[in-house]
Amino acid sequence: MDGMNAWEPVAAEEIAEPADAFEVRRAAGRVPATPIVFASPHSGRLYPDDMMAAAALDAQSIRRSEDAYVDDLIAGAPGLGVATISARFARAYIDLNREAFELDPSMFADELPEFARARTARVAAGLGAIARVVSEGQEIYARKLTFAEASARIEGAHRPYHETLKRLIEEAHAAHGFAILIDWHSMPAAAARTGGRERPCDMVLGDRFGAACAGLLPARVERELESMGYRVARNTPYAGGYTTEHYGRPARRVHALQIEINRALYLDEATLAPTAGFERLREHLAALTCALAAADWTSLKGA
Repeated sequence: MDGMNAWEPVAAEEIAEPADAFEVRRAAGRVPATPIVFASPHSGRLYPDDMMAAAALDAQSIRRSEDAYVDDLIAGAPGLGVATISARFARAYIDLNREAFELDPSMFADELPEFARARTARVAAGLGAIARVVSEGQEIYARKLTFAEASARIEGAHRPYHETLKRLIEEAHAAHGFAILIDWHSMPAAAARTGGRERPCDMVLGDRFGAACAGLLPARVERELESMGYRVARNTPYAGGYTTEHYGRPARRVHALQIEINRALYLDEATLAPTAGFERLREHLAALTCALAAADWTSLKGA
């Protein structure tokens, strides 16, 4: 940032948003302290009664699909000048990293409207905006849903989440001339071993193969993470989802990057309890946030 050689912690405040849907926190003050926004769309752990009344699985079984505690891993970011938005509703209830009406017709008792996106790879995998299965392939629901139920989830959570995320990006862009969005996720340890690697990777940076951000951003993130001892991969097995694709517009000086964290670094995947590695990882992500906040991003203004 212009004239910035170091970054000092700042006061943070919580911004009131629609009840239960998501949480926004950012540095206090009218002007965004940095051009950076963090998002955690899959870490929500609220399972509303209307979902569980229709479910064949219990909440603990459905939790396998969560990016568990990713919101807690980045919780220090607002105090470092980075705005954060984190889901409260569970990913299985409404997936905020999907198009709003990316829906599987086989899940619904009534016909979906023509504008529904029913033929995507994510829908085919059972992982549309309303998931049909959890990560192990187990069917979530005991009955078919109605389109009215889907609409209620979209209007109550998906739409306001993305309206708010868009506003945070626009505010950062207006204040700094560009914006950086980092969309935080976690991946099963098994996924980190894909791609013919001899050793599993710790982090995967997804930039839609260069389409979602200028190369300076993943290069800087990779360099910082590798200096901490992490093994970093690019775009395999995750190149970025709806959020990265939708908001990443380098030509308009909005740069989006998805970061996937190997759950083995901080989580017992069997019990979904944080392990001893949680605090170490959280400290390292705070150090990464400091480095990004203090970096000279002048070239992104003309990217």
